[in-house]
Amino acid sequence: MRLRDKLQLGIYKVIDPFVRFLIKIGFTPNRVTLTGFILNIGVAVIFIVGAEKGHRGDFRFVGWAGALTLFAGLFDMLDGQVARIGKMSSTYGALFDSVLDRYSECIMFLGVCYYLVGHHYFLSSIFAFVAMIGSMMVSYTRARSEGLGIQNKGGFMQRPERVVLLGLAGIACGVSSHFIGEYKLFIPGIRYHVFETMSIFTIPITVMAVMTNITAVGRLVAAKPLLDAKDRENAAKQNGSVETVSISEKSSIGSKTLTILLLVVSLGLGSIFSAQAQNVIEGKTYPIPPKNTSSLFYLQRSSNTNTIVCELNGNNDKVDESKPVNTLWLRYGDDPKGPRKDLNFIQRTFAYGMKSKSLGNGQFDLHFVCYKKYSMRLMKVNGQYHIVGPINGKLHILDRMFISLNGGSFWNPHVEYVEIVGRDMSTNQVASEKLKDVKKEES
Repeated sequence: MRLRDKLQLGIYKVIDPFVRFLIKIGFTPNRVTLTGFILNIGVAVIFIVGAEKGHRGDFRFVGWAGALTLFAGLFDMLDGQVARIGKMSSTYGALFDSVLDRYSECIMFLGVCYYLVGHHYFLSSIFAFVAMIGSMMVSYTRARSEGLGIQNKGGFMQRPERVVLLGLAGIACGVSSHFIGEYKLFIPGIRYHVFETMSIFTIPITVMAVMTNITAVGRLVAAKPLLDAKDRENAAKQNGSVETVSISEKSSIGSKTLTILLLVVSLGLGSIFSAQAQNVIEGKTYPIPPKNTSSLFYLQRSSNTNTIVCELNGNNDKVDESKPVNTLWLRYGDDPKGPRKDLNFIQRTFAYGMKSKSLGNGQFDLHFVCYKKYSMRLMKVNGQYHIVGPINGKLHILDRMFISLNGGSFWNPHVEYVEIVGRDMSTNQVASEKLKDVKKEES
């Protein structure tokens, strides 16, 4: 007997008393199936609420959804046992169970994908979608094979394994976040983090995406000799001579080497593909804003991840001379999606608004209203507009600024230093400089 079958029998021994209790209070197999379906809707609701109400780094919703996934999965096993022990098996009940199981799984994956997309784990959401496709095809290949008269149950990552893997991964992610928070692992020389707390959930999804499709394709391959044998048997019967054919269940799932290779490769994909480009400053991570054709440079502060973005007001052929640079927020600290918002009147007038003065020939002198001493210039470099400024006494194309704050107030913040990072105008080599003893100025 296979290990999987032994485990299943062991679980049945544990749950059989509860099954008899359900039968005693009048539960039918279809009612048990319907209960599991409703619970899986609850799983999707938790994920969706987590995407809308939670924030990136808050994994409590993942943990609770994982726990409910396991509880809902229990009812997938109970309905069959209720039918057998209660002698209530029916052909329609088998169809009802199969259809609602497919609905349950699709709805559950809908919630998973919604959560991952909502918190910008975009490529991990693709793996979740691929896992859903594989899950459907594992079930379909078995059902279609049985419809053609053969048994085709081989392979790993069948529905019980999928439920257990997803449920345990969700619980592990939620529990781990309670102890380690939003942990990120960086390796020197690699720009992106290679592992984070969310990877505890996304790596198993990646494994599931690979293994479900291997199982589905393996069942397709295993079905061919069985169906070919049936065809030969039918042809022999039609010709009047019955050919004895031994049809044994195949457990081939394709090349074991390919399976192991894909599994190993997949272990890192969920984390890497869910990563967002980030800077690490003083042990804290700050998102790198996405660039567009108008992007010039951005400014961040140690107080939170909200980011000031400076963009060209125009294009490389013509800019608005009265206001050549627009400054706006990406509010990562308030909303992980980082929606774009305009500066309010106070921020624009006393802090991060940009003052400009035309110098002719398409060049402009610039400075933030809060700090006139650092003068910048908007000018064309190699045919494209950039903001340039001095770094270590030499003009560089500016990429970002970082302000390290330590107390104070909005009107009189205590600035420990301002770090300016840019690229050499000739060699494109990255350089940086820290300006200390910086005080806010009245404009």
